Amino acid sequence: MPWPPSGISPSVESQYKQSTGQQSGPSLMRSADLQVRAPLRGRNYMKQVLIDRYGPPWEVARCADVADVGEPAADEVVFDVLAFPINPADMWFCRGSYRLKPPLPATPGAECVGRVAAVGSAVTHVRKDDLVINLQRENWAQRRKVKGDDAIPLPAGIDLKQAAMVRINPPTAQLMLSDFVDLKPGDWVIQNVANSAVGRLLIVLAKQRGLRTVNVVRRADLAGELKALGADIVVVDSSDLARQVGEATGDARIMLGVEAIGGAATGRLADCIATDGTLVHYGSMSGEDPKVTRNNFIYRGVRLTGFMLGRFLARRSPEQIRAIYADLGGQVMAGKLSAPVDTVYPIENIKDALAHADKGGRNGKILVSPNGPI
Repeated sequence: MPWPPSGISPSVESQYKQSTGQQSGPSLMRSADLQVRAPLRGRNYMKQVLIDRYGPPWEVARCADVADVGEPAADEVVFDVLAFPINPADMWFCRGSYRLKPPLPATPGAECVGRVAAVGSAVTHVRKDDLVINLQRENWAQRRKVKGDDAIPLPAGIDLKQAAMVRINPPTAQLMLSDFVDLKPGDWVIQNVANSAVGRLLIVLAKQRGLRTVNVVRRADLAGELKALGADIVVVDSSDLARQVGEATGDARIMLGVEAIGGAATGRLADCIATDGTLVHYGSMSGEDPKVTRNNFIYRGVRLTGFMLGRFLARRSPEQIRAIYADLGGQVMAGKLSAPVDTVYPIENIKDALAHADKGGRNGKILVSPNGPI
């Protein structure tokens, strides 16, 4: 194979030469820290998505040939990536507007599902051929090598398309319902962006617990499909949201709100929360910081707090994390949790996949399958 392989930037080739004293030859580039290594045993190359600059995702992302990850150390797991979704955070990452900005070139990808190819001698909770998700990033590649505790097993036979989307949204919905307010059956929860992937999952998980939900959307025609999932009330966001919610619930005491827009939308949801209630902010679709009146804070004691999945998982032991995903994986297997999928692309067509993901009017997530059809 000619050097550099297709898609490897001249800067990486130059770094290899400097680090080894060689004039040419293959290397392995980890996008997080740009370490370059000599060739590894086994398969020589794999495909990986790289961005060399920030900008429109379909313009800056490319499918490159890089050196394979090699064999696992004693505490590591190697798995073949079977599918990954394109999430909004991945699009922000490519644009340079995400909170994480590793050195370039970098590899996006917050989640994936894979099949274990090799297991280090000290890893006991997964075996070869197990299906796993990965708690770490940089998953837009054909193969990954990670620490054993970051490889979380999923039930054999789980639908691979659904498994690719288990890592982030299902535990986000579940933990926001469990970690902030001690909710009892019959209690109310309010959320905006209720038709999002997290919003739909929250409706289903809340219903399982006997909780009632108020679901704020921007279009009235979404009411039918959300109620089919188990939504109790669906209202259209407006300046008089608190009045609408009060009338629909009989002025119920709503102690938990979940919010993903920011700006004035946060304030409108805060107005719906009961005195001493909690509003959880987990996203900013508007790109604005939350705006809440001091009246809600000072006189009503409404608490505004934030949620980031990694921070809340970090409070738990590896065994507790695996238990969370075992429960969620079981629910996916049973058909209780699912998310719609629009199209699955091969990794070679990553530009087309990203352009499609950026368009409105889709009927679900865009997935990519790096190692053949799923």
